[in-house]
Amino acid sequence: MRKIKLLALILISLAMVLWFNLRFSTPLSTVASSPSKTIRYFERTLPQSIAHILLIPANSGFLVTPALSQKVATVEEFAQKHRAVAILNAGFFDPANQKSTSYIVLQGKVVADPKQNERLVNNPNLKPYLSQIFNRTEFRRYSCGQTIRYSIALHSESPPAGCQLVDAIGAGPRLLPELTLVKEGFVDNANKRDALGSNQPNARTAVGITRDGSVVLVMVAQKPLAPANSGVSLPVLADLMKTLGADKAMNLDGGSSSSLYYNGKTFYGKVDLEGNPIKRPVKSVLLVQEN
Repeated sequence: MRKIKLLALILISLAMVLWFNLRFSTPLSTVASSPSKTIRYFERTLPQSIAHILLIPANSGFLVTPALSQKVATVEEFAQKHRAVAILNAGFFDPANQKSTSYIVLQGKVVADPKQNERLVNNPNLKPYLSQIFNRTEFRRYSCGQTIRYSIALHSESPPAGCQLVDAIGAGPRLLPELTLVKEGFVDNANKRDALGSNQPNARTAVGITRDGSVVLVMVAQKPLAPANSGVSLPVLADLMKTLGADKAMNLDGGSSSSLYYNGKTFYGKVDLEGNPIKRPVKSVLLVQEN
């Protein structure tokens, strides 16, 4: 009988200790808070270049949107005007007349139309490719109900069901899931045309989208000590975007236009024969801003 009473007392004591701990201890769910989603910058050293990379996580509170300047401007000037956290050069343009050769849509309105660029439309060397030039790849932002979605699509493609096109900026070619140099009129093997020197190393710029909807911005810079043979080709750029987790990606204006601004610092992609960065003003960019 004494053993039963003793066992009962022990069980009651354990129950009281357990109740006390549950009553006055902090629940585990509030101790470890999930890390805030923020922009991540990092570099990757390649055999002939250095890649400057920004990862903007999905649902992070940051928006990636295009911006257009009436006159060409540096990425620092874009950053000051728009108070952006980061800036990446984007669409193609004609340095002679400073008009865009890429479509740009802002808040649902077309603000740059390559068909209005007379130097492009009236160039006899480009006439066989105009239909392809006017239907190149775009980086897009959709409003799908209460959700923002990013995508990469040809200019002629319609938005997904239930979504409206908010912003878009064209360039090209598409890098992932496949490289579409011929389809978009950059390469014509029969006539030995390669508008971007696609297989030659050069400074390059790209944007990608991962499976979870995060955006990857990449600027590949030449190495100052060997500018003539540094940079990456477009096939190598496509491979780089894949290793960064992108399943959709597109090329942006590269070469001397390649430039990335982040958190008060600017990186330029192209260097001259002395190894000095070439600071070329551009027509359009991708902005990263707090929503």
